[in-house]
Amino acid sequence: MKPSARGFGLFCLLVTSVGWGINWPVVKIVLADWPPLFARGLSGIAAAIAIGLLVSLRGESLLVPRAIVARLMRAAAINVFCWMGLSTLALSWLDAGEGALLVYTMPIWAVLLAWPMQGVKPAAASVAAIVLGMAGLAVLLGGQEMAVGVGKLPGVLLALAAAFTFALGTVAGWSQLPLSPLVSVTWQVGLGCLPMLAIGLLFEKPEFGALGGAGWAAMTYMTVVPMGLCYLTWFEALRRLPATTASTATLLVPVIGVVAAAVVLGESLGPAKLAALALTLGGVTLAMRESARSRRKNLR
Repeated sequence: MKPSARGFGLFCLLVTSVGWGINWPVVKIVLADWPPLFARGLSGIAAAIAIGLLVSLRGESLLVPRAIVARLMRAAAINVFCWMGLSTLALSWLDAGEGALLVYTMPIWAVLLAWPMQGVKPAAASVAAIVLGMAGLAVLLGGQEMAVGVGKLPGVLLALAAAFTFALGTVAGWSQLPLSPLVSVTWQVGLGCLPMLAIGLLFEKPEFGALGGAGWAAMTYMTVVPMGLCYLTWFEALRRLPATTASTATLLVPVIGVVAAAVVLGESLGPAKLAALALTLGGVTLAMRESARSRRKNLR
């Protein structure tokens, strides 16, 4: 690999991680004026249309073979409706930093699911990853802010459900589609966000004029950066770097999310949250390294 290609790939990873991390407090700003499913669904539909136009300008076809339509629908349900929808709903009860930490436990759930679904018994490193991850969750959930009553329990359950369903789709291979990356993103984001928008309009009853100046700026960011620019830089990074390098770099996302939430929203960044962050990231790092080691072993 040429140094220039690797350097550009690392730059794309940095853009992706920063853009996705900052989006956590940005979503909270939007949710101050608009309900979660409506806001996320609307931004996703706008992003899907924009990416679809880019695909057409590149001369690619957006047609999907009939044989994989069902698989595409399932991938959209897991990767977008559950992952984005549930994690956004969780922020109605959780701080942005708390949501980021809980959702990014996904690799730990993948290790647990790989045993019954693929017969991959967790190695020592995987067990250590699970222990660290669960310790991080215990510290976070036992912290002073999270321990007050059960008011945050729905948010905790929704965030963990988002992580679990995404891990389930990853282990089952439901996300693997014979489509180009941008075509796949266009359809998955569009199909996954359309029911969010419909549910939001029917049941959340949004006030269209409620979004203020800060909300519109946040909404624009949420549409353009994490769902548009960051997907493009993510795929550019995957073209130039090993998948393990790219996956490990996503560990920056919850770190940036927690710090950005403290700076932008004034959320507390006390010892309990910092300890939970360190333990959770340690567990996720071990889980990713063990997953990469297993893949290399299987390829031999």
